[in-house]
Amino acid sequence: MKICFKALNNITNEISYEIYKEHGWNPVDSLRKAWASLCRAFLVEARWFASGNLPSGDKYLKNGILSSGVHVVLVHIFFLLGQGTSKENVELISNFPPIISSTATILRLWDDLGSAKEENQDGHDGSYVECYLRENEGSSFEDARKQVLHMISDAWKQLNQECLSPNPFSSTFSKASLNIARMVPLMYDYDDNHRLPILEEHMKSLLYENVSQ
Repeated sequence: MKICFKALNNITNEISYEIYKEHGWNPVDSLRKAWASLCRAFLVEARWFASGNLPSGDKYLKNGILSSGVHVVLVHIFFLLGQGTSKENVELISNFPPIISSTATILRLWDDLGSAKEENQDGHDGSYVECYLRENEGSSFEDARKQVLHMISDAWKQLNQECLSPNPFSSTFSKASLNIARMVPLMYDYDDNHRLPILEEHMKSLLYENVSQ
């Protein structure tokens, strides 16, 4: 663990130094805070699953959007872009604003839904699906799936509202948040054969098809 921590600390310092050289702002404290939040979320999940005592669905999801890693990615993107790095925006980006939490919710719920389907489990995968089934006795996996899709739809509405309404972040950062959310179904939309057909088609197109001149 010490080796892992040292490597993470070193790369965080290196990234922070490069951002400081390029944009004149040292984000090291914000990046460390983001990584610390992610690691704490991992530890919370590990304790839940080790004890066999899963939390409520709401409590699971609140921690799950942290453990998705989206916050860490978007905090890095924010500073690497170097746009709008005021004291107020830095404080805001470090406190999980809706433009980040909605993107993270979309990824976490698709991940949980896709993992359950891919593993052919009726929610017994340590996910929101399992929490829902435990809280709603007699419900089927299909019931849980519909609920998760409804929640994903709500998260998309919030993300679209954040991106279309005036907000303190740059349009480039908003687009990055949207693109992460758009990518999620490609990564977790398993078919009945436990494959990702849409992602496979995109990869074939990227690697094998000729670009028209």
